[in-house]
Amino acid sequence: MSRLASELHRLRRSPWEVLCSALVSCGLVLFSQLAVAIVPRLFPSISLLAMLPVAGLVFLVAILLGRFWRRFIGVAASAPLFVLFNVLFLWGVYVFVIRRDTSSLLDMLINAECALLLWGLYRILSGDPGIVAYESSFLEEAGCKDFVDAICSSEKYPSLSRVRNCNCCKANVRGYDHHCPAFGNCIGQKNHRLFMALLTGFVVAESTYTMCSTKYITRCITSGTLRTENHFSLNMVIGTMLFSVLQVLWQVVFLIWHVYGICFNIRTDEWINWKKYPEFQMKEQPQSDFEVKFVNPYDKGILCNIREFLKPK
Repeated sequence: MSRLASELHRLRRSPWEVLCSALVSCGLVLFSQLAVAIVPRLFPSISLLAMLPVAGLVFLVAILLGRFWRRFIGVAASAPLFVLFNVLFLWGVYVFVIRRDTSSLLDMLINAECALLLWGLYRILSGDPGIVAYESSFLEEAGCKDFVDAICSSEKYPSLSRVRNCNCCKANVRGYDHHCPAFGNCIGQKNHRLFMALLTGFVVAESTYTMCSTKYITRCITSGTLRTENHFSLNMVIGTMLFSVLQVLWQVVFLIWHVYGICFNIRTDEWINWKKYPEFQMKEQPQSDFEVKFVNPYDKGILCNIREFLKPK
């Protein structure tokens, strides 16, 4: 059984609940994108750079209102579907509005990027991050009350090295980095490389979209067709461009952190919760009390760490 099927079975969601969740996610995307598109309509005289923080604030308010609306009607949205519908929305704006002013090469590039993003979303949602199954007899032999207790004592059990428990999925994942709500899965040893490729793909695709939309806006200004251009289409292009820039800003920071983690062989969960795992603790005994310092036993040098990431054991 695939991970997607097992998750649906675990959540015991009926087809009607899944459909309602998809409709709510789609509605939230439309509402947030239209809200951002209102910014250039309300502030036509300010520069695009000045619109950026305003658009960020409007988008945040739209998401908060959407969350309140979801709680009011009692239907949960889906973060992966929210990401999916955003990709489809930007792709639609490009195809129906921006595409006519784009070169053939750039057109093929952005269409290929969007298609690869959809394929990557499916693969990471349905794939196995590296879940570790265990028998109840193992806990009896190890003398541990639960598997989380065994993980914290992983120095005694080499087979559990870097196996961590995900509080969201209640699963035990080897090489666990974090649970990614946007991709609907844990990020572990088996899908960490796909996650990095997908995160990089989002940055590249959104940057490409920003470049294409900027050319479209510049063409409207320089050709003198700004007044004759469909205002709804133009505002939608500006709004989606602002949205893409906002996405790129935080995704680049997130990408830099993960590149750092790969270079020094440290996972996000290990960096945040290192005091839970004994192998990261180095105890020094000064005159008064014990002082615990962080030490990374998995760091073998940048080149070896990158090699281990590309070809895990």
